[in-house]
Amino acid sequence: MRHNKKFNHLGRTASHRAAMLSNMAVSLIMHKRITTTLAKAKALKKYVEPLITKSKEDTTNSRRVVFSYLQDKQAINELFTTISKAVADRPGGYTRIIKTGFRASDAAPMCFIELVDFDENMAKTAKKAKRTRRSSKKAAAPAAEVAEAPAAEAVETAAPEEAKAE
Repeated sequence: MRHNKKFNHLGRTASHRAAMLSNMAVSLIMHKRITTTLAKAKALKKYVEPLITKSKEDTTNSRRVVFSYLQDKQAINELFTTISKAVADRPGGYTRIIKTGFRASDAAPMCFIELVDFDENMAKTAKKAKRTRRSSKKAAAPAAEVAEAPAAEAVETAAPEEAKAE
């Protein structure tokens, strides 16, 4: 029986799985988004989120602990400088998995996994979603009145200048 044996072995030995997850975590940290299979993305999410949580506290010990998992100095630098500042106020949920369909060769479910705070497209749509119909009507009416006033002043100032030129 498989009681309390929850994580996916991904059809690999322990050393191969650890190396693969380490490489995928480095790629995610450096590129902010990677495309992979759904099973690997779910395993990577459990692997990388505790490392991001650890990076919020920039101490020598936490850097050494994270380095023992990733083994890449550039990725550690990126994680502790830019990513930890971006997720400083977030209590968790640093990654997002979005399904993209099935791979043509073997019909494996594909997805991309990305860091939540580094997706510009989702950030833009989230800002647009906050607007409501009522606030846009109220904001549009005064803006139209203000736009008409400078146009009228421009016509009035243009007429005396033409009279002076003659």
